[in-house]
Amino acid sequence: MELQRLALARAGYRALAYSYRSMRLSLTENAGRLALYACSLRAPRVHFVGHSLGGLVILKMLEREREAGGRVVLEGVPYGGSRAAQALARLEIGASLLGRSMREWLESERPADFARFEIGVIAGSLGLGLGRLIEWDLPQPNDGVVAVEETRVPGMRDHIVLPINHSGMVVSRAVSRQIVAFLRHGAFAHQDA
Repeated sequence: MELQRLALARAGYRALAYSYRSMRLSLTENAGRLALYACSLRAPRVHFVGHSLGGLVILKMLEREREAGGRVVLEGVPYGGSRAAQALARLEIGASLLGRSMREWLESERPADFARFEIGVIAGSLGLGLGRLIEWDLPQPNDGVVAVEETRVPGMRDHIVLPINHSGMVVSRAVSRQIVAFLRHGAFAHQDA
């Protein structure tokens, strides 16, 4: 996500990267640490951008918050579950490859509504990725790991589908432009998609 961080910095944002331990810590533990980190910034407004599992950490943090303090952009985040991750979990070695955070998400109930937050969701439709090797029958369209239908978050403000695969999102200029658009305006630039 370094390229996105740089794109956000060029757009005038103070962009910081937050690292979490998906293998060792649970999703709840990672979300708690993210909340503490965000508070430590002492900024009047903090936006969040998360890709895949990183977005789930953000959503888990938001479950306990009344307001985000800023806007949230989720990229390829399997809010609605992940058929690819569920297929991987069924394999003998798969559960350990997923780590504690993803296993917790797969086993938990989803919050009903995030309408009190300004959340924008970016999904990909270029179905090339490792998820297709694990779960060949991923719903269409998908980004090769996460199906578009799995990215929809109840109460989200905007949703956009771009012709990109799951891992390509973090290096895509088009995705970076959409992130900046949502952070600035609370909506994606659909005319540029």
